[in-house]
Amino acid sequence: MQHDEKSRMTKRILVILITFCLLIIALLFAIANGSADFSLSEVLTALFQKPDDVSTAVVWNLRLPRAIIAIFVGANLAVSGVLLQSVMGNPLADPGLTGISSGASLAAIIIMLLFPNVYHLLSLGAFLGGAAACLLVYGLAWKNGGIRPLRIILAGVAVNAMLGGGTSLLSILNSDKIQGVLLWLNGSMSAKSWMDVRGLLPYSVLGLALSILCIRGANLLLLGDNVATNLGARVNRLRILLSGVAVLLAGISVATVGIIGFVGLIVPHMSRKMVGADYRFLLPHSMVLGGLVLLIGDTLARTVAAPVELPVGVIMAVIGGPFFLYLLRKEDRNGHDA
Repeated sequence: MQHDEKSRMTKRILVILITFCLLIIALLFAIANGSADFSLSEVLTALFQKPDDVSTAVVWNLRLPRAIIAIFVGANLAVSGVLLQSVMGNPLADPGLTGISSGASLAAIIIMLLFPNVYHLLSLGAFLGGAAACLLVYGLAWKNGGIRPLRIILAGVAVNAMLGGGTSLLSILNSDKIQGVLLWLNGSMSAKSWMDVRGLLPYSVLGLALSILCIRGANLLLLGDNVATNLGARVNRLRILLSGVAVLLAGISVATVGIIGFVGLIVPHMSRKMVGADYRFLLPHSMVLGGLVLLIGDTLARTVAAPVELPVGVIMAVIGGPFFLYLLRKEDRNGHDA
């Protein structure tokens, strides 16, 4: 029995390592390909020797910061989705469906369009907006002492529509200023620089580190409230803490690149198929896989319609929409909804 458990653990660790290797390969591919293509040797030379030429300027000033942002935003959104699914006991939960992304987006738009003089508070504003929206969805979804999966979806649709309407209204009333944030509204990595990396990285590292500390609590919530309580867990406090970390990760991501949907929904399901439901493996694998998925999505956004560059949010919506409908139908068949 112990041998079987050790074998399963080894396989899961191996899957995480393979996914990480794929992420490195995808990173090199993303840096090498674009409006000007470079060979692998040119990319490695630019990265490690930094000769004073065009390839070094493109790699270091344009493609590398963009790729780093894609990796960390993908990891943030995936981990946020994993934590929310644990909190709600609902495999359909993600930052978009729970209103976090819309709330963070509206708060960020208010700051960018109406109060640009406090732009340095953008990340804090996005966090508070996401937290407020999440609490609103939780409140609307609560019924008979618990949160029902279908009610989360319905509440999320309503809150997203309301907040999306607020964002659209602000955009119309400030049409003279909207051009600067138009790409941001659709979720885009375009024109990201090292300054954006410096703004994203500290919060991302903090949030991802906190998520690692949440693994035990997430596993306890998987056992159900009664079992978790009997094991000494304070269930309500756990849910608040995990939700806070999820909001932090989603909020800073929205503040940096805008709304990118479905990463927090697709990646956890892929990870569960690959490493199982144990958060000791599910969370770190989702972290790596999230970075890989969004990096691939952004590379497609840059190259699939070249020379036109698409927002990565559009690419993820095209992929994620049908996937969500499949999951919703699967949940309906299994009778898990309210």
